Amino acid sequence: MKTLRHNFRSAILNALGALLLLQGCLVHAQVQELDRVVAVVNDDIVLYSELQDRASRIKDKLRQQKTSLPPESVLQEKVLDQLVLESIQMQMADRGGIRISDSQLNQTMQNIAKQNGMTLDQFQQALSEEGVTYQNAREQIRREMIISRVQQRSVDSRVRVTEKEVNDFLKSASAKQQRAEEYHLAHILIALSENASEAQRKEAESKVEKILSQLDQGVDFKQLAITYSDASTATEGGDLGWRKPDQVPSLFADVAPKLAPGQTSEPIRNSSGVHFVSMLEKRGGASKVVEQSKVRHILVQQNELRDDIAAKKLIEEIYDKVQAGEDFAELAKAYSDDAVSAAAGGSLDWVSPGDMVPEFDQMMRETTVGAVSKPFQSTFGWHILQVQDRREADIGDRLMASQARQVLHRRKYEEELQNWLNEIRDEAFVQLKL
Repeated sequence: MKTLRHNFRSAILNALGALLLLQGCLVHAQVQELDRVVAVVNDDIVLYSELQDRASRIKDKLRQQKTSLPPESVLQEKVLDQLVLESIQMQMADRGGIRISDSQLNQTMQNIAKQNGMTLDQFQQALSEEGVTYQNAREQIRREMIISRVQQRSVDSRVRVTEKEVNDFLKSASAKQQRAEEYHLAHILIALSENASEAQRKEAESKVEKILSQLDQGVDFKQLAITYSDASTATEGGDLGWRKPDQVPSLFADVAPKLAPGQTSEPIRNSSGVHFVSMLEKRGGASKVVEQSKVRHILVQQNELRDDIAAKKLIEEIYDKVQAGEDFAELAKAYSDDAVSAAAGGSLDWVSPGDMVPEFDQMMRETTVGAVSKPFQSTFGWHILQVQDRREADIGDRLMASQARQVLHRRKYEEELQNWLNEIRDEAFVQLKL
């Protein structure tokens, strides 16, 4: 009996011990799952969950690209440095009053979907299939837009491109190559070898006649390529992409430049068969005639003391003053946050399509000569604009100079951006706890 009680007591103790051990393991597992701080950045922190989430997304992208993954420690170090820099810039945005409104974000999401050939609903579905919620994607895009604005505001002012640099660039061989006219070509091949039989020749000629007939009827060249072409590009509608003159196949080299956009060559015969080449589009070259608008504007931006709602309210008040007959130039000098144009009464002089951000470009096209637009928002803030005149102008030379300036600015911007990022990183209080 004594032995039985002893065995029973031992069994209970063993069970309790196992239970306590299991509880300890569970508690330990729970502790391991808790989030933690991996970096302190000025007044902000970076969490381990943020680090893991970003690293996971980068690894997924690298796998999709079939790129070898770096060691985990190297990846985490680089991702953490990226998150630290983003935190510094987001804090700068907060202090500078930089915000992205929901309406701006909605428009950006729609544009991203459109660029990917999708509706917004299809884009949301595609994100869901990749394991990304639409809300998380929205907030990541908002964050990227804010950081981009911080960088533009801080770095653009540090970049200077001189007229000498532009002129030197235009004289360079690479610039001359960039200025060359480009052709967007499509091609159909009816294959026919030199030792083809009579039946094969008749079949090939029959296809050529059908193509010529259907071209006369206005049938799309790409559709004909899919139907008849024996070339490897047939499934892409015969599309050869954009080609500079020295990249055009020698067979078409003399023919293609003479074709107008939408025009197709006569049949071209050689040892491989019968060819048609079509000029889908042209771009570049020395001449560029566009409709220009002479424009002036007033810009109101967010800042430390003025949020997006206050900026919108102010531009509406300015618009009401213009409608009441107050002088546009004087209002621009008094209120516009575009310091350069404000000094000239808001004048932007003659503006060509594509010179301005899309929102401004669209409103400029829609506003009649002499009229003042209603307030509208762009990535720079809230505007009103007035179209003072319109004209057609050949901007070929100016466009080349402008493109050269953009190339040089982009090169310098990338260098200056990295210098600026190093500076703000060095000036920030950063304590890593990884």
